[in-house]
Amino acid sequence: MLKKIIIFFAGAILIVLFVALYYKNEVKEEKIYHIMDQMRLTLDSQLKSHQMEDLEVALLLSKNEGLINALENDDEDLGYKILDNITKSIQENTGVRMRAQIITKELNIFARSWDDIYAGMPIGDYRLDLKYFNTHTNPRTSIEIGRRLGIKATVPIYKNGNFLGFVEVISFFKSITDFFSSMGVDLYVLLDVKHTDTAVLMMENLTIDEYVLSNRNYNYAHLRTLNHIDFKELKLNGVVYANKKYIFYENMKDGNGKIIGGFVFVLPKRYLDYFRNPEDDISFLINVTRSSLYDVSKEEKYENNIYKDYSAKSMVYLQDVIDKEDRQLFLDEAYEKFDKYSKDELIQMMLDRKIVKKIDGKIK
Repeated sequence: MLKKIIIFFAGAILIVLFVALYYKNEVKEEKIYHIMDQMRLTLDSQLKSHQMEDLEVALLLSKNEGLINALENDDEDLGYKILDNITKSIQENTGVRMRAQIITKELNIFARSWDDIYAGMPIGDYRLDLKYFNTHTNPRTSIEIGRRLGIKATVPIYKNGNFLGFVEVISFFKSITDFFSSMGVDLYVLLDVKHTDTAVLMMENLTIDEYVLSNRNYNYAHLRTLNHIDFKELKLNGVVYANKKYIFYENMKDGNGKIIGGFVFVLPKRYLDYFRNPEDDISFLINVTRSSLYDVSKEEKYENNIYKDYSAKSMVYLQDVIDKEDRQLFLDEAYEKFDKYSKDELIQMMLDRKIVKKIDGKIK
């Protein structure tokens, strides 16, 4: 009799444990898919927010009489000077480094805020998205492929009803990547490698599966994991689990709705508890505000970055001795440091550099 009672209670305990474990896994899976949905919604919100901010600036620039007159009179030097002054003023007062450019109606570069050396260069072959304006007159902002992948807010410029060209404000996912990083989520912006014939400035970027990395401030810590997952499974299911990390996927589309790549989010398992349960609050992403989480994710991101302590001037000399596999890490850090210098300071830095050429050969 005692034996039967023991067996009964043992069986009951096993059933309870099984049910509890099953329920726990179901709740966890529900939370993971809820996080995936909220990642996508948050990405969409961030993209729209930045697109609208860029569009607002582009609209204002399109009404600037100085720029309009410079474009009408083909005065490239004046156009660059006006753009340079406006963007510098924005950076000084807001801390935001903005990129703006003027394009002629013949699809040539007229002026760019970040340099004055490519005026007159044709870009029609790279900017197929500009064909949209053959049949439309309204402004447009979208993710587009140029010589680099970016968010482009494009506004036609008119004077007295005559079409003169375009003004564009361009951004490259840096602030969006930083936004997700502050929550412990690492974002990777991936462009289908078949588009590198157009995105020529990205040909040397790192690749993952059949994609080329587009954002420069990505976290290096997860690259090994991403290079070993099945992307077909990831795209099919929207989420995979590998190396104690949850990896989420969302399609990336251009202004015509064509899929040109994807957004990949990486969330380490140990950060899962920082997110609220689905039933608590649909805006659970706002709950991730603990400074410790940001510090940990930031430390992981840069723990292998051996170049962060070098000055910009030192990196000018280092560039010729960097191994190929370390070159992307070196370039990303160099871009961040060089961005703090003016064009004149960068030119002087290069002039001060002692260039040594080594010639290999035999004396006959």
